[in-house]
Amino acid sequence: MTQQNITKQPSVIIIGTGFGGIGMAIQLKKAGFTKVTLLEKAERVGGTWRDNTYPGAACDVQSHFYSYSFEPKHDWSRKFGLQHELLGYMEHCVEKYGLAEQIRFNSEVAEAVFDTARNLWTLSLTNGQTLEAQVVITATGQLNQPAWPIIEGVEDFKGVCFHSARWNHDYDLQNKRVAVIGTGASAIQFVPEIAGKVESLTLFQRSAAWVLPKPDRRFKPWEHSLFKAVPAWDRLYRYLIYWKNESRGLAFTGFSSLLNVFARQAKKEAGKHITDPEKLKHIIPDYQIGCKRILISNDWYPAINRSNLNLVTDPIVKINASGVQTESGKHYPVDAIVFGTGFRASEFLSPIRVTGRDGITLNRAWQDGATAFKGITVSGFPNLFMLYGPNTNLAHNSILYMLESQFNYVLSCLQALQKYPGTAMDVRADRLKRYARSVQEDLEGSVWSSGCSSWYLDANGKNTLNWPGFTFTYRLATRNVNTADYQFLSPAG
Repeated sequence: MTQQNITKQPSVIIIGTGFGGIGMAIQLKKAGFTKVTLLEKAERVGGTWRDNTYPGAACDVQSHFYSYSFEPKHDWSRKFGLQHELLGYMEHCVEKYGLAEQIRFNSEVAEAVFDTARNLWTLSLTNGQTLEAQVVITATGQLNQPAWPIIEGVEDFKGVCFHSARWNHDYDLQNKRVAVIGTGASAIQFVPEIAGKVESLTLFQRSAAWVLPKPDRRFKPWEHSLFKAVPAWDRLYRYLIYWKNESRGLAFTGFSSLLNVFARQAKKEAGKHITDPEKLKHIIPDYQIGCKRILISNDWYPAINRSNLNLVTDPIVKINASGVQTESGKHYPVDAIVFGTGFRASEFLSPIRVTGRDGITLNRAWQDGATAFKGITVSGFPNLFMLYGPNTNLAHNSILYMLESQFNYVLSCLQALQKYPGTAMDVRADRLKRYARSVQEDLEGSVWSSGCSSWYLDANGKNTLNWPGFTFTYRLATRNVNTADYQFLSPAG
C-alpha cells in the first residue's frame, strides 16, 4: 500500500474483543488498514466466552461453524465447542494475526461524542483517558450485560449470591443448599453440572424452556487427521452444517407448524427421563415452540428428575437473610443463590453514552426501540458502525456467519470513506426508516410474534433482536455498501 493511500485511511477504534472485534480487526489488517485500535474493558480478549465460565459452559452451534471461515480449526474436541476451547481459539487468532499490539486492555468506554466540526469521534474512558478516531466500530455484543432481577430483599441475603455470567469459583457448592433462579440457556448447562454436588437444589422457574437433545460427541483422532489432511472435507463439513441449520429458518419465519415435530420430540425426551408427574407437568412449556429460544441438552431432564432437585413454579416475592419466599408464603432456606437470568440483550451498547449530530443521544434516537440500517448504521451517528446490532441475532444458525457479512459491509464503507478523505458517512433517515419498517413487517409473521414474553423483545414488546429471514439473504444485502444510502458530510468547521 502506498504512503498516499495510508494517509487517506480513516483512523478506526473498535470497541470490544470478542468474535466481532477480533474478526473485524483481522479483516481490516488484511485489507491494509493500519490505523486501528481495539479497546477492551477487561484484562484479556474473549467477550462472552471470557465472562461465562460457569460449569458446563459450551456453544449450541457446531464448532466448525462457530469459527471464522478464514481461520479453520481442525482439532475441536467435540462437535459443539466448549467455553475454554472457544476462548483459546480467539486467543490463537489474536496471536496469529498480530493483533496484541493494537489492543488496549482495561479500557472501558464510558462515552462517545461526535464532533461535526472535525468529523471525529471522541471517546471518554472510565479511567479518565480520551481518544479520538474518525470511525468507531462497536463490537460489544448482545450478551455482555448480565440481567439482575429486581427482587425485594436481595441485599439482605446473608449467604453467597452471584450471576452465572460472573460465576464465583472461590465458593464451593459441595453439599450446600442452592437456589437457582432462572431456567434459560445458561441454567440448562450449569444446573446438571452442579446438581450432583449440592445437598439440595431449588430451581425457580418462571416459564419452562423447550429442550431438545444435543447431537454432540467427541471427535475421533482419525477425524482430526482427515480435517487437517483434506481441507476440502473440512470446508464441505462446514458447508453441510450451514445448510442443515439454515433449513430450520423456514420454521421460524413462516412455517411454524414445522416446529411441532420438535415439540413432540421434546415432550418424548422429557417423558423418558422424568418420573415425577408433577415435575413433568411443569417442565413442558405452554407456549408455541420457537417463540423463545429453543435449547439443546442431553442432561437437563435427567437433572430435573433428581430427588435433590425441587422445581418451584410459584412466583418469588422476596428474598430475606436466609432464603427465598414465594407468593404462596412458602420459604426456602438456602446457603447460596445463583441467578441464571440471562442478559440485557436489547440494551445495545449499554452502558456507553453515545451522542451523535445535533447533540442527539442514541437512547433518544432509540426511544421507540433500537433500530439500525442493516443492523449496522443509525441515522444521525456518522461513521459509527455496529457489529451484531439490532435485528441481526439468529435462532437457527451461527452468529459468526452474520458477523462475517457485517465485516464485508463495514470494510466496503471504510473503502468508500478512503475515496473522500475527511468526510463522514451518515445513513439517510428515509432509508433507515424504510428498512426498519420492512424488518418489523417480516417479523409479524414469525414464530417470535406468537404471544410469549422473551428476551427477544424489548421493554415495549418490540422484537429488536432477531433477523426475520435466511442468513444468505442478509449476506446478499450486505455484500457491498450502496453509497446512495448515505450522505457524505464534510467537516462543519
